[in-house]
Amino acid sequence: MSSPDTVVVECSDFSSVSPVAQCICCPECLDVVSVDGGTPIQSSRDRGKFVSDTKGLNTRLKKMWQRRDLPDPKCLSSYQKFAIELIRNWEPTKGKRALLCGVTYNKQKYKLKGTNYDVNSMRELLMSRFQFPSTAIHILAEMDSHLHPTKRNIQEALRWLVKDNQYGDSLVFYFSGHGLRQPDFFDDERDGFDETICPLDFRTAGMIIDNEINDTIVRPLVKGVKLHAIIDACHSGTILDLPHVYNTKKTEWLDNSPPSGVYKGTRGGHAISISACEDNQLAADTSAFSESGKQMEGAMTYTFRKAVGENRRVTYASLLASMHKDILAAKAKCFSLRGLFHRERLQEPLLSSSKVFDLNETFGL
Repeated sequence: MSSPDTVVVECSDFSSVSPVAQCICCPECLDVVSVDGGTPIQSSRDRGKFVSDTKGLNTRLKKMWQRRDLPDPKCLSSYQKFAIELIRNWEPTKGKRALLCGVTYNKQKYKLKGTNYDVNSMRELLMSRFQFPSTAIHILAEMDSHLHPTKRNIQEALRWLVKDNQYGDSLVFYFSGHGLRQPDFFDDERDGFDETICPLDFRTAGMIIDNEINDTIVRPLVKGVKLHAIIDACHSGTILDLPHVYNTKKTEWLDNSPPSGVYKGTRGGHAISISACEDNQLAADTSAFSESGKQMEGAMTYTFRKAVGENRRVTYASLLASMHKDILAAKAKCFSLRGLFHRERLQEPLLSSSKVFDLNETFGL
């Protein structure tokens, strides 16, 4: 029997929840979740185990209540205020600029072991291969000397990435961490689900959904600016909500514009997203590609770095082909990639864009 302040409602239908309710109880999974963003109250039902070698979370977490509002600035800790102020004071360098986020979820059951390595390897790639100045690259990660990738920090850093962008700028957003999906209530998703990335504090602060990412780093792009988002997370295919998706099997662009008709493009710039997998797939955090067999890293990040590092002139088409080939080769060699081939579904890198372009164009950052 639920308390007077508890609403019984399925996790997939929060639209009917009263604003005065203190808790939500799902009769399907028996979760009781605090509406105010607090720690979920566990029922006596067995919750099952997390899949440790994938960048996805179990069904229970996919059904958690997710708050979309930002915390009251008056409630922020001194450290949080300091971190936000520090990010706002980052110099918006001209030309090349990059934001790299690696979320380990340290001391949590769904911890990832390769994200810090991913971030460091991507930083090295940007500097050595694409001549990004070290001062133009900022990192949010659970490592010493770096600000943590909390929801508020990522939001502020994304605003920095596109701040005062101008003709000729090359911007990069890289994310390595968990990704999830949640029901779309605004008719702007063709498959009925919003894609999300999970900040370090997503259980209390909520996820960052594709609509917000599009509003923050896609819409502000002016003419002559190119943004590349490289997202190594589950369910990340259309994480930028871009209106065009490339189908490698049919070798053609598909329409991904929202049924609602809302505009998801730029102010003249070009946004490109390279994601670890399609919206309904998982992405692996694995040691299979390591020479020692011990170093964990994102499968997408590894195959991406390998593709652009081995060939001085790589096209978007050859980049996708190389990444796909390396994943197939890993499977053929019988590597233990349970997350990569979950239920026999192959992890397929996906390219989306704010406009249609020729994939034989040279890839560059």
